[in-house]
Amino acid sequence: MEVNEQLVQAITQEVLRQLNSKQPDGNMEDHSRRSQTRMRPKHSYAGYPRAKQGTNPKEVVIGVGAAFQEEITQTISGLELDEVLRNIRAGIEEEDMESRVVKVLDTSDVAFMALESAKLSGSGIGIGIQSKGTTVIHQKDLYPLTNLELFPQAPLITLEIYRKIGRNAAKYVKGESVTPIECTNDPMVRAKFQVKAALMHIIETEQLDPDKKIIEWEGRK
Repeated sequence: MEVNEQLVQAITQEVLRQLNSKQPDGNMEDHSRRSQTRMRPKHSYAGYPRAKQGTNPKEVVIGVGAAFQEEITQTISGLELDEVLRNIRAGIEEEDMESRVVKVLDTSDVAFMALESAKLSGSGIGIGIQSKGTTVIHQKDLYPLTNLELFPQAPLITLEIYRKIGRNAAKYVKGESVTPIECTNDPMVRAKFQVKAALMHIIETEQLDPDKKIIEWEGRK
């Protein structure tokens, strides 16, 4: 069978259709069935502190997705999320800036994750990372879709690029002239990873907890 973009889209739509068909209509039986058909059990963040507004002007806040390092431990290309986070933080530290990690539980949209992180940051600069690896550098006074740098093709982002993302974010904090990071572009990436990306997004979105909003999350040691 030839695998092309049309086939991938058809498979993705069928997966989403089947998942949507399992949504409850409000009665207890359907609610129980929904719980049994979740892709991952619901994670509890009871006891985690709400993320605080930063005051440190050297701070870059990194906002990670709701499934980050828990239900999802690798990016869409197989990079360990522990290593992704370590490299971003190392890049920030190499520019003599500091990082703080929060987990965003009220949205799975990477642009809003990054913007909310920037608003919490003492410097006004933040980074958003979806669990599949898509990343955005944002500034607190910009519109959600008007970011500083966007890295949409997660399968092509290497650990070296994540480190550069950390460095660039720190340079924005310092007000230095920043050269945007060059990334490889592959027009077939979307077709190759569309189904996996859709499934990972569903897993991430299932873990949202709007009541918790954003919590302090230093990640795994």
